[in-house]
Amino acid sequence: MQDISNYDKIREDAHNFYQTIGAIHCPALNNELVRFTAEGFNHLIFKGRRRERSKNDQITKFKLLTKAKTVLELTTTYQEYDESYTTTRKKRFKKTVDETATVKYWGFVAIIQNFRVKIIVRQIGNGQKQFWSVIPAWRTDRYRDIKLISMAKGDLAED
Repeated sequence: MQDISNYDKIREDAHNFYQTIGAIHCPALNNELVRFTAEGFNHLIFKGRRRERSKNDQITKFKLLTKAKTVLELTTTYQEYDESYTTTRKKRFKKTVDETATVKYWGFVAIIQNFRVKIIVRQIGNGQKQFWSVIPAWRTDRYRDIKLISMAKGDLAED
């Protein structure tokens, strides 16, 4: 459990740092730009339908931001990839319509400065790649992680 009494200062410092990043080239994604957008920062604070994450979770994510930046600047491979479809609302000719788009996620798992972290980069359709999340990666219990492992190519029994 972390001390959340200085949460506002930690959040402000993290936001200021986040804004200084802007965009970075990621060698693992053919040196394409990964943008650090307001949407990505909001995802560190909220999950789904604007439900706020716990203050402890937020502080953990804020403290891992510098490591996430470093990993994305240096890594030459990603460990996870997932594709799914989502429906988004778009303005088309002054009308709001629902559109289906492919959403791609890349997961980068690294040990940096004695921390094991996982960084997620997201792309909707042909849009820009954007930083989506950073989490301490001590365990795998999410369906997406299990799905990614089962989709891995190759025979692990062979050696």
